[in-house]
Amino acid sequence: MSDVKPDAVWSMLNQEVVRMAESEAMLASYLHATVLNHRTLEDALSYLLAGKLESAYFTAMSLREVINQAFRSSHDIREAIRRDLTAVLERDPAARGVAQPFLHYKGFHALEAHRVAHWLWDEGRHPLAFFLQNRISEVFAVDIHPAARIGKGILIDHGTSVVIGETAVVGDDVSMLHEVTLGGTGKESGDRHPKVGSGVMIGAGAKILGNVRIGNGSKVAAGSVVLNEVPPHSTVAGVPARIVGRPRTEEPALQMDQNVDG
Repeated sequence: MSDVKPDAVWSMLNQEVVRMAESEAMLASYLHATVLNHRTLEDALSYLLAGKLESAYFTAMSLREVINQAFRSSHDIREAIRRDLTAVLERDPAARGVAQPFLHYKGFHALEAHRVAHWLWDEGRHPLAFFLQNRISEVFAVDIHPAARIGKGILIDHGTSVVIGETAVVGDDVSMLHEVTLGGTGKESGDRHPKVGSGVMIGAGAKILGNVRIGNGSKVAAGSVVLNEVPPHSTVAGVPARIVGRPRTEEPALQMDQNVDG
């Protein structure tokens, strides 16, 4: 990368992977290939993603060239990678360091691959962006339209069956669990998908449908169906969702507290 410099996340990842390789010899070659043989976090991630997303139609080498183009061209992507990885570490109690989510969490993998697809979309390379969207969906079971705009510090926990539509916007420091949908309400065209503010927590299986705004610091309970605007710092639950309280903190996404009484 053009801005190689001291990198706390990269250093932490390397230290953890060295310990992993020493404790489990059967993984040593894999860990060297995916992390220890690389100079930067971006180099390692491009290698890892390309290996997972390659197909009979697009080799890992070719995919890695595209991914590296995006990483080199976008400071925002490079910053988002670190903030997303840190978000997993801070919010997921199952994450024992950064190596585990970096190597194995498909929510993180799908999110960073989407960032590449979104970069392609903004560059006008729509056919390749759609191809990458399709591969992300096939491999990680996460379907995000390449035009969707997603902030930094995002946790997609588990990832399976998350769907995010074309005109959706997700703010910074948002957490969402599996089977979340940010979708439309039918066959309407134009700006038709949700706008999710910063610090929002979206529980498992929640469906937010239509061009509705979810205010900053709100909480959407698991299994809810949201069809109307949610005011900032509100907790909503039910089908259809209604306001049932107020989160105990300004940014419930950071606490991952899924109780509906606050």
